Amino acid sequence: MHFPDNAFGDPFDISRLPLRRPATGYAVQMLDTDTLLDCQRNEFMPVRNSSLQALFDDFSSAREAAANWVRQHCSSPDAHRLAIVPASYDPVLQRHVLIYGVLTAHP
Repeated sequence: MHFPDNAFGDPFDISRLPLRRPATGYAVQMLDTDTLLDCQRNEFMPVRNSSLQALFDDFSSAREAAANWVRQHCSSPDAHRLAIVPASYDPVLQRHVLIYGVLTAHP
């Protein structure tokens, strides 16, 4: 399956985003949910799951993981509901934080 450059959102550089809360990585979010793609298990898990490892170092790594997930789970490249988003990990709460909250598939 081929994916356009913006298949999971427009590429962005975290360091250049004007965020109220700092992001420490890129995450693949399932739209309309608070789930993120775990980097090691290749499955979506809730942000409150303490074993979740969802932060990618760069946009291209997150994009590659999202594309691989879609290849394995969707019949067509357009059949996904995934977006690459800025995220962080809160060591006090011991959970991932969605900087923009739960994104919806339809604005």
